[in-house]
Amino acid sequence: MTSPLLMIDDDSRLAQMVVEYLGQSGFEVTHATGGQQGLEQLSLIQPELVILDLMMPGMDGLEVCRRIRSLPGDAARVPVLMLTAKGDPMDRIIGLELGADDYLPKPFEPRELLARVRAVLRRRGETGNATVSRTTPVLRFGSLDIDRDARTVQVAGQLCELTSYQFDLLVAMAERAGRVLTRDQIMEAVRGRELEAFDRSIDVHIGRIRNAIEADSKDPKRILTVRGVGYVFAKQQE
Repeated sequence: MTSPLLMIDDDSRLAQMVVEYLGQSGFEVTHATGGQQGLEQLSLIQPELVILDLMMPGMDGLEVCRRIRSLPGDAARVPVLMLTAKGDPMDRIIGLELGADDYLPKPFEPRELLARVRAVLRRRGETGNATVSRTTPVLRFGSLDIDRDARTVQVAGQLCELTSYQFDLLVAMAERAGRVLTRDQIMEAVRGRELEAFDRSIDVHIGRIRNAIEADSKDPKRILTVRGVGYVFAKQQE
């Protein structure tokens, strides 16, 4: 069975290469040449992952990502792997803040793209498989509920919007509540050992999680920073 992916990129030559290469590895890639077409295809094919170019005429990748994350239901949680030819780290940070799950600069090796696609999909699959044997799939910390089966997070009954990657990061820390974790330990718990962390992108994701679950993200009570080390997820919460 092939896995449906959606690539939104105005570079037709690059897209053709990606379609053929990923097709050899069991992925069926639908190519959309622009943002609006991509959003239309998203609802039609319901892909397992979106490969999204940052620099496109008309609606750019940042706007497409923003619109995806504002969609209702499961459509908003589809993993997004962002591509860009620009080297400005600020573009990467903005993309991550808008909800991209990963970031790959152009030009890239097709094998690296394949590895990243598989890593994102494996994270989602492993989380689903792991919950089958759990008798308590919901992690509760005060008013915070993390449902590992439904892949949802609620604070005082209000649904929190997180990307697939951010949800996995939160689960990884919550399952280790009370333990101080370095950035590398957090990334390893989520991604495995294959891929290196990009700069301090983990901090961007933690910031997004705090915005979603903390009453005041500037004075966090759930995810605490341990200066010079990393982060700790608080065991006792309100």
